[in-house]
Amino acid sequence: MRKLVLLIVAGLAVGALFGQMMMAVPGYWLIRVGDTSIQTSFWFGLVLLFAAFVVLHFVLRLLSGIIRPMGRFRSWNSRARNRRAMQRTVRGLVALTEGRWKKAEKTLANAADDSSTPLVNYLSAALAAHYQGNHAKSQEHLNQAQLSTQGADTAVGLMQAQMMIERQQPEEALAILNRLDKKLSNHPQVLKLLKQVHVSVNDWEGLRRLIPRLAAQKLISQSEREQLEFKAYRELIVFEAKNPTNVERVRGLWADMPDYMRGNTELIAIYCEALIQANEEFIAERLLNHSLDHHWDARLVKRYGLLKVDPARQLAKAEKWLQERPNDPELLLTCGRLSLRTGKWEKALEYFEASQRQRPNGEVCAELARLYASMGEHNKSQLYYRHSVEMLAKSLPSLPQPSDAGDSQTPDTKAAKKHA
Repeated sequence: MRKLVLLIVAGLAVGALFGQMMMAVPGYWLIRVGDTSIQTSFWFGLVLLFAAFVVLHFVLRLLSGIIRPMGRFRSWNSRARNRRAMQRTVRGLVALTEGRWKKAEKTLANAADDSSTPLVNYLSAALAAHYQGNHAKSQEHLNQAQLSTQGADTAVGLMQAQMMIERQQPEEALAILNRLDKKLSNHPQVLKLLKQVHVSVNDWEGLRRLIPRLAAQKLISQSEREQLEFKAYRELIVFEAKNPTNVERVRGLWADMPDYMRGNTELIAIYCEALIQANEEFIAERLLNHSLDHHWDARLVKRYGLLKVDPARQLAKAEKWLQERPNDPELLLTCGRLSLRTGKWEKALEYFEASQRQRPNGEVCAELARLYASMGEHNKSQLYYRHSVEMLAKSLPSLPQPSDAGDSQTPDTKAAKKHA
């Protein structure tokens, strides 16, 4: 009651205030359009404007109330379709995981249009078609995946490259991966697939350039890096060494090689052979001298004895090593051969026999047989030839021989042959 009284008093006060304002500010509105003009008092025009605003407000609310249900219906329908599409997508992915390729492809492709993740649907459908051997359909799904989502080039390219690798088409995969690599520098999955493809197509130069990038991205362990580097450099040197005119290229590879690999015995031996093939035995001698001083190896010391550089200097070096390794059979063999080159026959004979005593070897026996024959001692020569052949025979595979067949014949068979 008190509030009502207050409202009435306030209304009368506001009315009195407006009455005073209307008396104090007479004013008017004049609207003229062409020859037609409308004139009214300022306060009445103000009331008309307020009434027009109220009417417009209610009209807009009425229209909004009519349109909104249709929008709500469309939104609800879209959500329902998306929900059903997601359910079909899940079923398709489950089928893909279980290896039911045909069902997976059909379910995923049909659900793609209403799915909120059409890229996933089409890529998975492409994978299912790929496993069925339907390469054309697989490519079609990849094209749909690319069109479905902006910025899907990388995902589609990686999927396509992986499929090419599995189809034993590494050249096509390499082309795709090189394109992606130019676009996305140091992308981890691109680099991993590039490594796989380079190895599969024996592209050792490509692998050699890729290894530092793989290591920088920590995509390979230290041990794997060493294995890959060893294989790449070994294959490149062997390939280039087939043509002696490529010796500069071989030298460049050796210079680019990481320091730790220059101590690898197999690489040293391969590099030396390449130098020898290119008539650069002096460089090979220096390399073998340095290597044997720091890393002793039987293969290298035997190769040292076959160099045709300066036999006297080589023999002096070999005999210096012999002071540290007096019982090394390979070093004794090398000393014997270098003694032959310097014309010291008796000394060569002593080294060969010492090597034979340390470890009987068919190669040393052959050297002894040849030397004894040259010295006119044919009995000893024949003896060592026979030893050499016997040692060689021990390394041959076990195969049936005519004498074995004769021993396996039954007495009746032998008697029949004798009677005939």
